[in-house]
Amino acid sequence: MYIYGEITDARCSMNPEFVRIICRETGLESWRVENTLNLLENGATIPFISRYRKEATGGMDEVQIARISDSVERLTVIEKRKETILDSIEGQKKLTPELKARIESIWNQTELEDIYAPYKPRRRTLASIAREKGLEPLATLLKRQDSQINPEKEAAKYINIDKGVESIEDALEGAMHIIAENISVNEEARNIVRGFFRRSARISSRVVRGKETEAQKYRDWFDFSEPLNRCASHRLLAMRRGEAEGFLSVSIDIDDDLASEALSRRFAHGGSKSSNYVDQAVRDAYGRLLQPSVENEFAAQSKEKADAEAIRIFRRNLEQLLMASPLGQKAVLGIDPGFRTGCKVVCLNREGALLHNETIYPHPPVNQSRQAAAKIGTLVEQYKIEAIAIGNGTAGRETMSFINGLKLPHNVQIFSVNEDGASVYSASKTARDEFPDYDVTVRGAVSIGRRLMDPLAELVKIDPSSIGVGQYQKDVNQAELKHSLDQTVVSCVNRVGVNVNTASSHLLTYISGLGPQLAQNIVDYRNENGSFSSRNELKKVPRLGPKAFEQSAGFLRILNGEEPLDNSSVHPESYGTVKKMASDLGCTVQELMTSSDLRSKIDINRYVSERIGIPTLKDIMLELEKPGLDPRGPLKKFEFSHEVHTINDVHIGMVLPGIVTNITNFGCFVDIGIHENGLIHISKLGHGRRIADPTQKVSLQQQIQVRVLDVDLQRKRISLELE
Repeated sequence: MYIYGEITDARCSMNPEFVRIICRETGLESWRVENTLNLLENGATIPFISRYRKEATGGMDEVQIARISDSVERLTVIEKRKETILDSIEGQKKLTPELKARIESIWNQTELEDIYAPYKPRRRTLASIAREKGLEPLATLLKRQDSQINPEKEAAKYINIDKGVESIEDALEGAMHIIAENISVNEEARNIVRGFFRRSARISSRVVRGKETEAQKYRDWFDFSEPLNRCASHRLLAMRRGEAEGFLSVSIDIDDDLASEALSRRFAHGGSKSSNYVDQAVRDAYGRLLQPSVENEFAAQSKEKADAEAIRIFRRNLEQLLMASPLGQKAVLGIDPGFRTGCKVVCLNREGALLHNETIYPHPPVNQSRQAAAKIGTLVEQYKIEAIAIGNGTAGRETMSFINGLKLPHNVQIFSVNEDGASVYSASKTARDEFPDYDVTVRGAVSIGRRLMDPLAELVKIDPSSIGVGQYQKDVNQAELKHSLDQTVVSCVNRVGVNVNTASSHLLTYISGLGPQLAQNIVDYRNENGSFSSRNELKKVPRLGPKAFEQSAGFLRILNGEEPLDNSSVHPESYGTVKKMASDLGCTVQELMTSSDLRSKIDINRYVSERIGIPTLKDIMLELEKPGLDPRGPLKKFEFSHEVHTINDVHIGMVLPGIVTNITNFGCFVDIGIHENGLIHISKLGHGRRIADPTQKVSLQQQIQVRVLDVDLQRKRISLELE
């Protein structure tokens, strides 16, 4: 095992229990977890660890490393909560050695809160009022359920007009409130009720009376019920959204009689008079305290589970969208289509810089199609346009038909570009900073053109939740969503790498080890001193120290620089090894990178050292073979059916080309070239066979053939199946 010096020199200061727990949860060996924790604690990023520290982690991928990182965050939160709980109980003078040892041994949040529940400070309750009246001893006596005790006779001893106990009934009622509260915070009682919820809970939704007309979009949930453990995330989130909007009433229920009876059997026994009072207290505890509390707990848990599934789907879709194939550096004419307001046209050079903008009016109501055609022809010639990007929103299909009808040079490619989020970008601070002298329409057209050239570089400027590839993204935990999506963006940007001499500060922000300030410092340095000629020159950027250089350098590319390896993912720390290979073969590094014959003569085992092992050496050889290879692949041309322009042109039985625009756990949405996307339900994806996940058959941006099954003109819905 080859471990870098920074791992052996600085041991992990985290709770050693974290390693044991993470190993148990993940099934990983302790050395892999320990090394990963050390790297994370010493400032290494997930992309860097995954790419350049394979020897230390045993080749773990980003998903595994992220899981370890997330586990540490979760355990740290629990650790801090335990400290708070211990301080609270100790302040009450109730912390015994046994209780302290138990709290310290627990790493489950629910179990921890159950232990703390009896000691947790509460607002004034019926039980606390009864305690103030001095009825705690009576409650303790009743809980013994001794057949020799006369409850009424004992209760009479507690009558005290001054304290508000005016009768035997008052005393017994107060004692039962105390018993009910004690049972409601009892671990065993809570687990009994949880067992019923876990086994048999049903989630139900009903339309709020009087809201039937307003709530039509939720009509599938007007009278709905199913077992909670079988409720798919999209159904649960739909119901919860309807509830939040005031249209639906949602509940999670079990058989109350059975649950109450089970509690009674456990806590009320013996058949004495006292037992009857305890039984009443148990049933009160269940209906007034336990059932609502555990229902809320399961509502939160089910929502958390649904959120996690929705975030997983969103993250997967976002990754596929960000990794969509780029056209590359071409001179592009971008068009943001429109009818009344015209089509905003921009011309971009090969680096994406805005050269020209204006508006054309080829569609009704203006109908200046001849002037628009002449203008497009002039712009294509004047700016040597190589490709045209047309937004797929309003008037997108009509604009595509208009452009396709022009006699443009054969080398000019025409593409429809998904413009989701372009309007969000155009109104953002990022867009205003980039184009302070232009309005939102120009910025939107630029975004469309640049998205064709490099989807990743442009999409990172947009809030991922506005891109439109998720499922109920506005309804899930926003902090968890942001964390997950940020991880996805970082992963994609670093997987592709960026050209440090052309990348925007926004794109550089996501590079391992940088962030907003260093990203801006790089751009400022570039503006003042010209293009970087080597990775080593990055060290001259203000505040970009050794750690930031180590973490970022391998993901920053320099084309046509002094060092050929600077345009590869070989890390500068390994340059010496590559140069030793070249020296041993009597050639230059450039010759080694261009000659497969020379590379075939290398025995990588000769270059193993304490700092570099076989995994890294294999990566180096792959990179030397195809330096700087873009993992996204080439962009494929696509054309929609010329027979379909609106939903009225779509008929049952048609077979149409389409592009997958969104994937959910109930199917996928497909752009068939009109305003409305069609839906392929998951049951129609498997060609007669049941599949568990739509991604088994389709991926985002995939070009497919679909058959029309149904067209609902009133609801503007199109049902499709995969051909």
